[in-house]
Amino acid sequence: MTTPVTLAPPGRAAGRIRPPLRVLVCAGITLFFVVAALLPGVVATHSPWHTDLDNVLDAPSFSHLLGTDNAGRDLYSRIVWGTRESLSIGVGAIAVALAIAVVLGFAAGIGPRLVAEPVNRLLEILLAFPTLLLALLLVTLLGPSAQSLVIAVGVGTAPGYARLIRAQALGVKNSGYVESARALGHTGRTIFVQHIFPNALRPLLALFTLGIGQCVVWASGLSFLGLGVAPPSAEWGVLLNEGKSEVLTAWWLEVFPGIAIVLIALGVTQLGRFLQDRAEGRTDR
Repeated sequence: MTTPVTLAPPGRAAGRIRPPLRVLVCAGITLFFVVAALLPGVVATHSPWHTDLDNVLDAPSFSHLLGTDNAGRDLYSRIVWGTRESLSIGVGAIAVALAIAVVLGFAAGIGPRLVAEPVNRLLEILLAFPTLLLALLLVTLLGPSAQSLVIAVGVGTAPGYARLIRAQALGVKNSGYVESARALGHTGRTIFVQHIFPNALRPLLALFTLGIGQCVVWASGLSFLGLGVAPPSAEWGVLLNEGKSEVLTAWWLEVFPGIAIVLIALGVTQLGRFLQDRAEGRTDR
């Protein structure tokens, strides 16, 4: 009697899950921007600061792939060179947000009642403010700069992440393995270090990736309003701000920096969702 052979479903082999095509495409987009941030001179075709008054506001062409701005500077090269600053602000802001969120989330979730209650009320107050409004307030107080954007966007997005970490910490705190550790006589500190903290922070890698795109969008929005990095920086929000006065005659000055923001946000968001699905054991998306 022969033993039936079970074939693995398509896309699965030896326990490995093949990423969907959209994830691979988004990974390629993200990789391009990472290379542009680390090695802009390799990706760019012109100097981002070279002015050519004979080619002011030229439409996209073979010599200038995405056109030129009102000073004759190559827009593609300025977008490439601006990637480093835009991504640095996004990564810095989400790092600040998660650092604050970890402290507030654990304090609100598993801290003593004397600490948890005020922290929960603080989170509710902060969540009542729209993210952009809170970031605008902080940038106004700190003054426009890249460092101000990192702090403002980080603090503005931190309350939402703190609530997620709080919920995760509460779930782990009430889990069966934590109850078993208590029954075995483990101290509260040991339980926190060995069980609650690492398991509650498991989703943070996905949150970090998801948050980068969001923070880039918020930071670019503030720069577009003139409250972020100052010209002649090539940060993407600055490019949008510089091109708004020429939107009717030179559409590429607004469209292409906007597309860059959308692409990086889409790329890192899809990667973050894929990582989150893998962390939670979901393989159907």
